[in-house]
Amino acid sequence: MIPSSVYLDAATAAPLHPVARQALLAALDDGWADPDRLYSAARRARQLLDAAREAAAEPLGVRPDELSFTASGTTAAHSAVLGGLVGRRRFGTGLVHSAIEHSAVLHAAQRHVAGGGTATEVPVDRLGRLDLDAWAAAVAAPGVALAALIAASHEVGTVQPVPAAAAACAAGGVPLYVDAAQSVGRVPVPEGWSVLTASARKWGGPPGVGLLVVRKGTRWESPWPADEHESGRTPGTVNLPAVVAAAASLRAAAADAAAQAARLAPLVDRIRSRVAAQVPDVEVVGDPDDRLPHLVTFSCLYVDGEALLHALDRRGFAVSSGSSCTSSTLRPSHVLEAMGVLSHGNVRVSLHSGTTDADVERFLAELPGIVADLRAEAGVVGL
Repeated sequence: MIPSSVYLDAATAAPLHPVARQALLAALDDGWADPDRLYSAARRARQLLDAAREAAAEPLGVRPDELSFTASGTTAAHSAVLGGLVGRRRFGTGLVHSAIEHSAVLHAAQRHVAGGGTATEVPVDRLGRLDLDAWAAAVAAPGVALAALIAASHEVGTVQPVPAAAAACAAGGVPLYVDAAQSVGRVPVPEGWSVLTASARKWGGPPGVGLLVVRKGTRWESPWPADEHESGRTPGTVNLPAVVAAAASLRAAAADAAAQAARLAPLVDRIRSRVAAQVPDVEVVGDPDDRLPHLVTFSCLYVDGEALLHALDRRGFAVSSGSSCTSSTLRPSHVLEAMGVLSHGNVRVSLHSGTTDADVERFLAELPGIVADLRAEAGVVGL
């Protein structure tokens, strides 16, 4: 018999929030028209879009006209980095970013360097926390146009010192871009940033919706060909039903965030302690205290990561990994490498509003045997 499924990969995509489902179905009837036209159906669509923008802006603490909807979180991240650099090109071509940024930010940095710009990578410690002294020195260098710092690591959950990093940027007159994809809808938005992005599928919204927020007064210019949509910040007509669902679910997730954090954080604590105690030669990574409430990552020595994920899947557990086991990359996680921690046999477990105590107990009960079996198959015994 196939075991019942336990979904533990909310950091990639949280299950669709009930509010998102309801809003999506309702918006399909009224949100099909082009909100930029003048006939009645279009005016109704415009009302929906404006209401969605206000609903999404409220939990972020920003003005509605500072927020634009994009086709994805990746698109938002690309726009944030490249647009911030274009808008500040008269000040210089330097980009400063942490070593643990999301790949979308790093790919945008690579594009910038290929075009003649520069990028400075700032290290982190073994907990995945930014080196603030190195950061302050980097953003104070001449010609820095933009700095980028993830709000909390998408792989290990460590919350970054955004306010302190922002203060260093402000001292040098450098705008700060914050990737808040894992934070929005789960923990309060940090202070001090000039540009922020998020992704709807992380908080239980539909896929294909990103948020790009550019604070008033920030020098930012769209890196895309001219387009009149979304105040010229991102090209193309938005997927209005999905946008409505994303905004409605963000407001619901933000309202419930504190309660969910109080429920999920102890479950993550249990995973951190029990995995370390019950699985030999395992390293639980990330800050044990200053971290996101729903995410934990650990690495198992003498285990092939891809084999471990497949074995867990056969037992009904949907988890993710940042190590070389992922067939899409075939290389170790740049985040784990930057931290200097074990990357082999890496597993990321991320909980959601539907995760139960029984789900966690079942995972913890079966994991040691699964790891032991894989090690035995590889000839590793007697640990």
